[in-house]
Amino acid sequence: MALYWSDSQEIALALMERHPHVDPLTIHFTDLRDWVLALEDFADDPKHCGERVLEGIQMAWLSEVD
Repeated sequence: MALYWSDSQEIALALMERHPHVDPLTIHFTDLRDWVLALEDFADDPKHCGERVLEGIQMAWLSEVD
């Protein structure tokens, strides 16, 4: 299944699996963006990402950790 910027919950789960010991609140948005782009199933245009999108992914990840 391809992942797109709008799939914040699915991206968060994939990042949790790939980086299990990372606190999502400690990640810089530049690193978070790079990690999302590095996901095997990610298929969206990197230009469609902004701070709001990354914030949504970070919050989804945080809610999964809690």
